[in-house]
Amino acid sequence: MKLGSDIAAVITGGASGLGAATARALAAKGVKVAIFDLQAEKGEAVAREIGGVFCEVNVTSDESVDAGFAKARAAHGQERILVNCAGTGNAIKTASRSKEDGSIKHFPLDAFNWIVQINLVGTFRCIAKSAAGMLTLDPMEDGERGAIVNTASVAAEDGQIGQAAYSASKGGVVGMTLPIARDLMGEGIRINTILPGIFDTPLLQAAPQNVKDALAASVPFPKRLGKPDEYAQLALTMIECGYFNGEDVRLDGAIRMSPR
Repeated sequence: MKLGSDIAAVITGGASGLGAATARALAAKGVKVAIFDLQAEKGEAVAREIGGVFCEVNVTSDESVDAGFAKARAAHGQERILVNCAGTGNAIKTASRSKEDGSIKHFPLDAFNWIVQINLVGTFRCIAKSAAGMLTLDPMEDGERGAIVNTASVAAEDGQIGQAAYSASKGGVVGMTLPIARDLMGEGIRINTILPGIFDTPLLQAAPQNVKDALAASVPFPKRLGKPDEYAQLALTMIECGYFNGEDVRLDGAIRMSPR
């Protein structure tokens, strides 16, 4: 896909981290960008910076997502690009015994479901609604109507202790990528997924320096945290390269996560 001012994009989770970096990278190519996020202050700031539009959106709600797409499309027209970066995580063992009193508890199912609803169902909700909108567009010269990029995690393949819900949700994103590519192949819409490793995002920036240093040292090469701009670079490659379709790509410095 050739990027320019005639192209509109929606970035979920675009107020910070990987999503904000991708929003900036697309805007630098002239693309009209709409940011979906719950962080209104940060989202508005990024939107002002890049000349885009901010939409306060909760990806677990049909009504919220519909309203977000309506606002984005009113401002920029139907999007040809969707990048799904909205997501969250938790760390709870499947079952555990207290060291203090020997009591036993299990992973609360509402906490498990919450992660799946945001990371997996929320991602699919945005894909389905965006793809339906893309079907209203005329194909471009190469027959393409749109391109979608999802965010999974290396935890989809080597999740750590306490990551059952997170790994399941991200594994689901990986698992649905090829079937969706096949669903949309007759309509000229491509979809790919990035599996980031340990990235320098706001979540990690709050960690103590010794923790960040240890995480960086665990990466085979380069021995540092990933940069959001590197995620954005791969996302743009997936969007611009017309033969890139149905793939799940690790972006992780060759790391393979240990149990803890």
